[in-house]
Amino acid sequence: MTSKLLSQLKYTGMAVTLSMTFLATPAYADAGFKKWIRDFRGVAAQNGVRTSTYDAVFAGITSPDPEVIKSANFQPEFKSKVWDYMDNRITKSAIEKGVALKAQYKPWLDKIEKRYGVDRNILMAIWSMETSYGAALERDSALRSVARSLGTLAYQDKRRRKFARSQLISAMKIVQNGDVSATNLRGSWAGAMGHTQFIPTSYQTWAVDIDGDGKRNIWESVPDALASAANLLKKNGWRTGQTWGYEVTTPRGFKTSQVGTSSRTLGQWESMGIKRVKGKQFPDRNRKANIKILAGSKGPAFLMTKNFFVLKSYNNADKYALAVGHLADRIAGYDEFAVDWPRGYIRLNEEESKELQARLLQKGFYDGEIDGKIGGGSKKAILSYQKSVGLAQDGYASKKVLAKLRGG
Repeated sequence: MTSKLLSQLKYTGMAVTLSMTFLATPAYADAGFKKWIRDFRGVAAQNGVRTSTYDAVFAGITSPDPEVIKSANFQPEFKSKVWDYMDNRITKSAIEKGVALKAQYKPWLDKIEKRYGVDRNILMAIWSMETSYGAALERDSALRSVARSLGTLAYQDKRRRKFARSQLISAMKIVQNGDVSATNLRGSWAGAMGHTQFIPTSYQTWAVDIDGDGKRNIWESVPDALASAANLLKKNGWRTGQTWGYEVTTPRGFKTSQVGTSSRTLGQWESMGIKRVKGKQFPDRNRKANIKILAGSKGPAFLMTKNFFVLKSYNNADKYALAVGHLADRIAGYDEFAVDWPRGYIRLNEEESKELQARLLQKGFYDGEIDGKIGGGSKKAILSYQKSVGLAQDGYASKKVLAKLRGG
């Protein structure tokens, strides 16, 4: 998801992807919402939206979408433990598919890299994070009416009302310009659209037509979607040929409170005892970086360079930018982090996580997808199972829980 309104998104927690499945919500009449739709027509007209466009976009919409508010109140970038967030996104299948699609789209990626200077592995990682390489766009349950979603936020969510109104007007102008039909104006709960999940104002600012068909088609054209993501990063300061950051080790007793949030050169950090892992050297000791330790002294530590913060222009959350950067590295062929996360349990791999979900489903504790992603539904099922068999109730998808399930 993208936006110029990054400070507002950070405050309101508007970061969102289509990586999770949203349940379809039956429509019901709501007099207050119908009145809001009638009243907002004038606001839209004052901002250049034709009545015919407005009516087409809101055709058949008579009620707010309660799933939008539920999703707005739970966002993994801000709620999940960092290792849960990373484990669900840096998976074997995501890496393998990224490698395969990178080869499939090589001619387009050559062109995009040449024009915008953004590394292709970063673009693959963003595509994976946002819509699972487009798979989410093929599930009707993962797509919502952008007009209904943004209308719901404008009508019911005081924190996001201003954001939602501006996005809604921008979305209607996209339809009015002929970039997408009113019926195909579909996206996430926050109005993010297409393969790389652009909110409407970001689409207007950064979307590009690289395949030359006259439309900035981020919904159906993978080249357009990837080029648009590259254009956004470039315009927000992406530095060609540079990494997003380095995994490092810190000296004993080191605390981030000692250094604050200010940036220093890599050489200055090195003089303080902070080193790259595995004895590697920094390629440019004069480059500036900020330290990030997201899971305490027992977890991995990082020196983040400029490109990490450029990634946050896409989604203003440290977890998101770290996941994109690390997934890009894994697609490029690099190793896992040298230091593991301090989970407190032995994690499952992707196939084991699917087995866990399947066994919980078989026993009647789980009713979600068998996708290997341990979200709220899976954790709730694990907690219920743990309670039923007398295990400590922590909700962790651990080797211990799977072993108990296998043993009956």
